[in-house]
Amino acid sequence: MRLPRSVETAAVDGKRVLVRADLNVPLKDGRVADDTRIRAALPTLRWLLDHGAAEIAVCSHLGRPKTEEDRSRYAIAPVAEHLRRLLPDDRVIVLENTRFHPGETKNDVGYATELAAGRDLYVNDAFGSAHRAHSSTEAVAHLLPAYAGLLLRDELTHLARLLGDDVPRPFVLVAGGAKVEDKLGVLEHLGGRADTVLVGGKMAEELRVENPLPFPVELPVDVVAAAAFEAEAETRVALYDDVPDGWLGLDIGPRSRERFAALIATARAVFWNGPMGVFEWPRFAEGTNAVARAVAAVDGLTVVGGGDSVRAINEAGLADRVSWVSTGGGASLELLEGKVLPGVAAIPEEGG
Repeated sequence: MRLPRSVETAAVDGKRVLVRADLNVPLKDGRVADDTRIRAALPTLRWLLDHGAAEIAVCSHLGRPKTEEDRSRYAIAPVAEHLRRLLPDDRVIVLENTRFHPGETKNDVGYATELAAGRDLYVNDAFGSAHRAHSSTEAVAHLLPAYAGLLLRDELTHLARLLGDDVPRPFVLVAGGAKVEDKLGVLEHLGGRADTVLVGGKMAEELRVENPLPFPVELPVDVVAAAAFEAEAETRVALYDDVPDGWLGLDIGPRSRERFAALIATARAVFWNGPMGVFEWPRFAEGTNAVARAVAAVDGLTVVGGGDSVRAINEAGLADRVSWVSTGGGASLELLEGKVLPGVAAIPEEGG
C-alpha cells in the first residue's frame, strides 16, 4: 500500500501549520459527549508544538449542517473549548466548521485557498474524512507542502497489514450490521483474502436468502427472537429457520455465540466490523459482547473498525486488548475495499 510522507519528516520550526483533524464528535446540551476523536488528534498537535510550530490552525467538519438553524447547532465552539482544556497552548486555534462553507463538500479550490492563506504547510490527520475529496482534505493538499499526521499514518499502517500477503493466518473476518450492500465491497475484497468469514446481524438474514459472494460464509444457526422491535419485548431463543411468524431476530443465539467465538479463537488475525444484533439494548447485546471478548482474547493482529463495533469494544472495556481500534468508519471500509482515498492520494509519497 502507498504510504504518504509523515509529518515527522517535515521542518516545522517557526512555521504556521494548517491541520485537518477529525473533530466530528457527538454533542449533548452544548458540550462534547464523547471526546475520543479529539484525544486521537492530540499526538500530532503535541508533536508540532514540541517541534516549534509558530501557529497551528486546526480545521474540521462537525455534523452535516444544511440550514441556517444548523449553524448554531453545529458551531465548532464547544469542540474548540474542549480541545483547549486538553491542550492549553495559545499557538493552537480552531477554525469554524468547514461545512459551513458551501464550497467544502464541492472540493472548491477557492475555499481551499482561503484555508491555505498565511500558512506554510498542511497536515492531514483526519483519517475518518480521507475518503472524501473535500476542500479541507484534498484541494488544500495541492496548495501547500502536504504531510500525513501521526494518526493518519497509524491507521494506514495497521489496516495495510490486513491487505498484505504476510497477514498472519488463520485470518478471520467478522461482519455484522443491517445491510449487506453497505459492506459488500469489503466482504468481496477482504473476505476473499480471509480464511473464514463470519456474518451476524441483519446481514446474515440477507445472505441466508442469497449469497452473492464467491465464497461461503459462516452464518448464525440460532437467534434471540423478539415479539416486537422493543427493548423489553418478549423473547425466546429459536433456530434460524424456526423463528415464529412476525417475530424478529435481534441477536445471535447461544449456539452461534459459541461457534463464532471458537472460530475467532483459532485466528492469528481478525478484522471485526459490525454488531451481531441490536446491542444498544442490553437484552440483545450478548452476541456482540461475545464477539468482543473473543476478539480481545486473540493472540495476534486484531483490528476493530466501524462506529458500532468501536462503541461495543469500548463499552466492554476491551479496547486496550486489541491491536488497533480504527477511527475511520467509512474510510476504513473503502480502504479495505481496495479503493484509493483522495485525502491520502493528495499527499506526496514517503520520500517525496
